Amino acid sequence: MHALKLIVNFIFAAGLFINAMLFIPQAIRIYKKKHSGDLSLTTFVGFVLTQFSAILYGYLNNDYILMGGYILAIITCGMVTLLIFKYRK
Repeated sequence: MHALKLIVNFIFAAGLFINAMLFIPQAIRIYKKKHSGDLSLTTFVGFVLTQFSAILYGYLNNDYILMGGYILAIITCGMVTLLIFKYRK
């Protein structure tokens, strides 16, 4: 059972890392094009708020894998959110 828990924790951590990295191509695209197109600022602010609540949940429940994954996600999603705000037309 211990090995299964380690495997599940690894897969979960990898999934959280991949989730955070998926925002990077969007940030690069916005930065290169200098406009945010049809991206919804409201949606990305909602993502950031959801990620913040997950960080708090992870902290309060001592779930450091969850907390660490969402800290990465809030950083990368936050970059997209700031770029949408900056290049909004």
